[in-house]
Amino acid sequence: MKKLGLILVMSALFLGCRKVEVLPTPQVQKELAIENTVGIKVKSHFVTSEVAMNIKTETNQVVTVKILDIANRVVSKEQLSVKAGDNIVNVYTSALPRSAYRIGLFDTNDKMLAVTDFNKL
Repeated sequence: MKKLGLILVMSALFLGCRKVEVLPTPQVQKELAIENTVGIKVKSHFVTSEVAMNIKTETNQVVTVKILDIANRVVSKEQLSVKAGDNIVNVYTSALPRSAYRIGLFDTNDKMLAVTDFNKL
């Protein structure tokens, strides 16, 4: 009987001392908020060296972000693993010449999920 009591007390102490991690929910800035379930949005449509961007998806998945020039040629392409919901990433544009560009979000089957435009100053 004493052993059972000792086991219960030790179990309670062990379980009571466990560390519980609460991960913070990232706050999406108003400029990057997307109302739809899937989308892409840049913080500013006029950029110099980099711009913050929100990629929103319904599921955890691998997506491809393509930057296209005004002739619709791919000038940059990167694969990202994103989680369901909002994903804030930075796009570095310092290597791009001054021009208008389009950012497309594509799934693994190369289907366009979303698109937005920006101008490199």
